[in-house]
Amino acid sequence: MADLFAADPLPDSPDAALVEDAPLADRLRPRALEEVIGQEHLTGPAGAIGRMVAAGRLSSMILWGPPGTGKTSIARLLADAVGLRFHAISAVFSGVADLKKAFAEARDYARMGKRTLLFVDEIHRFNRAQQDGFLPYVEDGTVVLVGATTENPSFELNAALLSRAQVLILNRLDSAALEKLLDRAEAIEGRPLPLDDAARAAMIASADGDGRFLLNQAETLFSVGLTQKLDPGGLAQLLHRRVAVYDKDREGHYNLISALHKAVRGSDPQASLYYLARMLVGGEEPLFLLRRIVRMASEDIGLADPQALVQCLAAKDAYDFLGSPEGELAIANAVVYLATAPKSNAGYKAYGAASRSAKETGSLMPPRNILNAPTKLMKSIGYGRDYAYDHNAEDAFSGDNYWPDEMEPQTFYEPTPRGFEAKIAERLAYWENLRAERGLK
Repeated sequence: MADLFAADPLPDSPDAALVEDAPLADRLRPRALEEVIGQEHLTGPAGAIGRMVAAGRLSSMILWGPPGTGKTSIARLLADAVGLRFHAISAVFSGVADLKKAFAEARDYARMGKRTLLFVDEIHRFNRAQQDGFLPYVEDGTVVLVGATTENPSFELNAALLSRAQVLILNRLDSAALEKLLDRAEAIEGRPLPLDDAARAAMIASADGDGRFLLNQAETLFSVGLTQKLDPGGLAQLLHRRVAVYDKDREGHYNLISALHKAVRGSDPQASLYYLARMLVGGEEPLFLLRRIVRMASEDIGLADPQALVQCLAAKDAYDFLGSPEGELAIANAVVYLATAPKSNAGYKAYGAASRSAKETGSLMPPRNILNAPTKLMKSIGYGRDYAYDHNAEDAFSGDNYWPDEMEPQTFYEPTPRGFEAKIAERLAYWENLRAERGLK
C-alpha cells in the first residue's frame, strides 16, 4: 500500500531525484525527520525515533498506523539520518526469492562495512513462515528491519518477530496536521486552492486523517484550473466522496463493535447510533450486528427490561422481511431501545457464578424427592417420594430444598433495584419471608 509521500515502486535511496511532473505528494516528501508532520511524539527529541537517531543507532521496529500517516517517509529518512543503506520491498509484490536476494545483498554490503535498513511495506501480508525468515538476519545484525503495517501487529505478526522489534504507533493526522500539508501544497504550487473556508474544512474532514489522500485531492483541484472558489457543494460535485476505511475482518471491525457495545452499556443512544452507522456505512453485515445486539440485550439489560431481547429479535425479523436499507432502521431502533433501557448484568454474573460452581461440584445427585420415577425400581429407591407439588401448597410455594444433599444452597442471582428487576427483588424477598415464617431456612 502506498504511504504518505511514498513513490511506487519504492526507490532504494531517500535522496532519489524527483521529476518535475511527479505527483504532488512525492514533491512534498519531507527531506528530514523534522519535516514529518503529525508524528512528533516519535520523531521529536523525546520520541523513540528521535532518541535513536540522536544516538546514531537504530533497532528494528514496526511502524503501525493508518494509511497516509508517514510510515514510508520515516523509514527512508531514518536510513539517511544514521547512514544506513536503504532497501525497500513490498510484501504485496515480493516472495521468498526476493527476500533471499535482499538478505544476500545486505550480507555483501555488511562485509564492506555498510549496514542495511530493510524496509518492508505491508509486512503483515507475509505469512508466518515468511515472517520467521527474517529472524536470523535481524538477530545477527545483517539488517535493521523497519516494517510498516496498517493492521494490529498483535494479530498479524509472529510473536518471535515482535519480540525482536519495537512497535511504534503512528497517529492519524489531525486537522492541524492536514492543514499544514495543504499550506505546503499551496507554497510549492505558488497559488492557493480554489476553495472557500467551508469547502477547505470539508476537504480536510473528508481525508479522514490520510495525508496522501488529501494531497491527491488537492492535486486534482490544482489541475482543473478553476477561476472561482468552490463552496462545499461545488467541491462535492467535483471530487468523489471518500469511502469509509473499514475492514470487516480486521481490527477496525473489532474496534467499532467494541465501541458500539460500550456506548449501549453506557446508556448513550447518540454515540450508539453513530457507531452503528459507521459499521453499516462501512459495509458491515447487518446480521452480525443483530447477533451482537441480541447479546447486549442478554448481557447488559437482562431482566431489568425483559422487552429488550424481544425488541432485538423483532428487529431481526423486520430486517429479514425488509432487507437493506429499509430494515436497517429496525436495527437502529433496537439499538436506541437498548441504550435507553435500565441496565443490569445480574443475570450475566449469575450464570457465570453458576457455571463455575457446576464445574467445581462435579456430578452431585439432585435430592431424590424431586426426581421423576418412571419405573418401579426408581420408585422403590425413593425417586419422587415426598415431592411437594407447589401448586397444592399455600401461596403456591412449598419452600422445598432443591439442592444436592452434599451442597449448601447458593445465591447466584441478585437482582438490581433497576427496572423490572426491582419487582423480581420484591418477589424473592417475599419467598424468603415465607421460608422464614414456615421455618424452612
